[in-house]
Amino acid sequence: MTAHSPKTILSFRRKALAASVATFGLVAVLATGSLLGTPSTVAAQTPIQPVATVSPLANPAIQTFSFADMVERVKPAVVSIRVKSVAPGPHVTMRGMPGGDDDDQGPFERFFREFRNRRGGQGGPDQGDAGVQMSQGSGFIISTDGKVVTNFHVVKDAREVVVVTDDGTEYNAKVLGSDEKSDVAVVQVDGKGKTFPTVPFAQSQIRVGDWVLAVGNPFGLGGTVTAGIVSARGRELNSGLDDYLQIDAPINHGNSGGPTFNLAGEVVGMNTAIYSPSGGSVGIGFAIPTETIQRVIGQLQKGGEVVRGWLGVQIQPISPEIADSIGLKEARGALVSEPQSGSPASKAGIKAGDAILAVDGKPVKDARDLARTIAGYDPGSTVKVTIFRDGHNQDVQVTLGKLPSDQKLAEMKKSDAGESAESTSLAQLGLSVSPSADVGNGNQGVTVVSVDPKGSASQKNIKVGDVILEAQGRTISTAADLTAALKDAKKDGRKAVLLRVKSQNEAAHFVPLPISEG
Repeated sequence: MTAHSPKTILSFRRKALAASVATFGLVAVLATGSLLGTPSTVAAQTPIQPVATVSPLANPAIQTFSFADMVERVKPAVVSIRVKSVAPGPHVTMRGMPGGDDDDQGPFERFFREFRNRRGGQGGPDQGDAGVQMSQGSGFIISTDGKVVTNFHVVKDAREVVVVTDDGTEYNAKVLGSDEKSDVAVVQVDGKGKTFPTVPFAQSQIRVGDWVLAVGNPFGLGGTVTAGIVSARGRELNSGLDDYLQIDAPINHGNSGGPTFNLAGEVVGMNTAIYSPSGGSVGIGFAIPTETIQRVIGQLQKGGEVVRGWLGVQIQPISPEIADSIGLKEARGALVSEPQSGSPASKAGIKAGDAILAVDGKPVKDARDLARTIAGYDPGSTVKVTIFRDGHNQDVQVTLGKLPSDQKLAEMKKSDAGESAESTSLAQLGLSVSPSADVGNGNQGVTVVSVDPKGSASQKNIKVGDVILEAQGRTISTAADLTAALKDAKKDGRKAVLLRVKSQNEAAHFVPLPISEG
């Protein structure tokens, strides 16, 4: 091998670099279809020039792209809201901020707990009035007489509300109506005959990847504009009835209730929550979509409250194992684990073990989709519910009721849940059972008295004390009933036996328990 001096090596490398640059120049010419000679001629005639760094802002097309015109148009209709409210207790903290009481929680827990508690975005206690705290948020004007839309959690328990417009003018206001489940509220400004600027709602659905602008009052700074895109749709935060937009336009405390605009200056959402491990924006925010806001506002203006349809069932997702257990070809719809006593579903004959596949012919994707679909109907509406039972579909007509309050629903679940002898081992399921003394419905069910830590029951989180009410849709009263259901499942070629189980202090639910060989 020939030895080379450092100078020779450097020269070699420079020649190699020159050759690669010349080749790159040729490829660029070929790609644009501007080849004027043979490759060797072009390479020889193309001088090596240093690459110039050109700012993108030098491009006239980029220079003319700006959000400024749209912002000027919509900003006068975006307001700041200051609220004096009853404090939850003598100890008031900046919830969700580092160093506060929630600092040991994860970012979702801290921030979603804040919004579940529905307290305003910013501020501390009013030092001059014990038991009162000041908070602030944002909002936007939707009518010329001064109706403002904001978040429920911004104005909850409001004693005084002040709306501050973009020009700094302050107006007293009052809450006309609000809905905690959707986190939407309407406030009326006392404008004494003044005509206010407004912003319109978008009529077309925003798409993932579309530009959006958030305007609001972060940290009390007032009139702040941030830009980003829609990162995702259909996010769920709290109730299961919501369908949030996820955006990456930075929003912070005080942005709550502020509008999210498309590039046409139309409202596509309302900022309501953020995800953050630090207390500040990390580019993950959530906005209530326009469709939800308009529906809630319409009901508030019509009757002063928001009413939702109610089917009255406990439901759970249908996993591939559950689908196989009941003979459903694919995992879709929602499985009824418990129809509530006296509910519309119970009156219509819907039973535990039914898989709800469609409502008025519209397919139900999953349990959450069913909850949102039913809530979108008015109480008293009659709907056609398509269920899968005993291997085939059938339609059931259900007259929906009015969705009860959260407290009432909890009481109903508790009432439905209500308040041992020789055991039998079922090795294929990894558990032993004995007849139940009382599970709130005669002697129905068998109680789990032992669980094999290596068996399928343990893997599916079945515990000692759980009561097995049904297996493969068959009511279970003895271990023999359970054994017979197990044999039928194996005979039908099932990979799992579908059990309906009631755990202590919990509603009944379905568990697909894999059947071991043997």
